[in-house]
Amino acid sequence: MNTAQATVATAPAFAHRYIVIEGPIGVGKTSLARRLAALSDAELVLEQAEENPFLERFYRSPRTGAFPAQLHFLFQRARQMQALRQNDLFSALRIADFLLEKDRLFARVTLDDEEYALYEQVYERLAIDAPQPDLVVYLQAPVEVLQERIARRGVRYEQGMEREYLERVVDAYARLFHVYDASPLLIVNATDVDFIGNEAHFSQLVAEISRPRHGRHYFNPFRG
Repeated sequence: MNTAQATVATAPAFAHRYIVIEGPIGVGKTSLARRLAALSDAELVLEQAEENPFLERFYRSPRTGAFPAQLHFLFQRARQMQALRQNDLFSALRIADFLLEKDRLFARVTLDDEEYALYEQVYERLAIDAPQPDLVVYLQAPVEVLQERIARRGVRYEQGMEREYLERVVDAYARLFHVYDASPLLIVNATDVDFIGNEAHFSQLVAEISRPRHGRHYFNPFRG
């Protein structure tokens, strides 16, 4: 067993109890969240996109499918946030693959002005009391890398995703996290690394996440 493998074999003592992994489509946030949760015996909170019956319709016809897909995500995420709030956040480590703020992010990208105004009315009436993460890990990668990873994972209805849409999503994430200050933030360059298949890369990230964090930090893993 090499040093990297030995490092990740033992469950880390994360300083944070509610960790969110975020980033644009295809960057690897769900896979990373699953691996971190398995390593640390944490409760895994996933956005469950596959349960959205309108998502495939959206990818076939964004103009007609965006609004029902977005409302389904909003109601789904509101229920998940309510469940987290009702439970004692300090009773267990939780790792999620989504931040509630992403709902408005995608709504602004996919909806026209009239739809977005109606969406905002619904959002405000839900009065979602979402707990704030103790740490947000924002994975960054350029559009070309995301397109390659989306093609590799082979989700059928994602394969026709237009580059222009993906560019708008990447830009929206960049704008969100340029001003985000609700939680400590770790911005990770995930362009040339493999946190799932490369133990050295994963070990580095685990070490970074394990540290107490305040404010904004940047992490560029070595390409070993």
